[in-house]
Amino acid sequence: QVRLVESGGGLVQAGGSLRLSCTASTNIFNILVMGWHRQAPGEQRKLVATITSRSATTYADSVKGRFTISRDSAKNTMYLQMNSLSPEDTAVYYCNALSPGINAWGQGTQVTVSS
Repeated sequence: QVRLVESGGGLVQAGGSLRLSCTASTNIFNILVMGWHRQAPGEQRKLVATITSRSATTYADSVKGRFTISRDSAKNTMYLQMNSLSPEDTAVYYCNALSPGINAWGQGTQVTVSS
């Protein structure tokens, strides 16, 4: 099974930026879809952004124009660049890899945005 490890979370002031990384234990070149999800306290986990093996991307309406998802197959790593952060972006962020026979999740990284 693919193992995913997120990093890059932390505490940032509103208006600031963070870049999250998700490093896989295997080559991600052929993984069909990778994505970022987030879960705020008391809420369900929600999809933030996805990227396919052909680099097609989708974003939740709440992050469009502020977040950018990317993947670097040479480094087996996916990224989420987050700009113009607001307190509403506070959550635990999880990465996911989805492909035939693969549905892997990372352990999550906390992002806290102070007002």
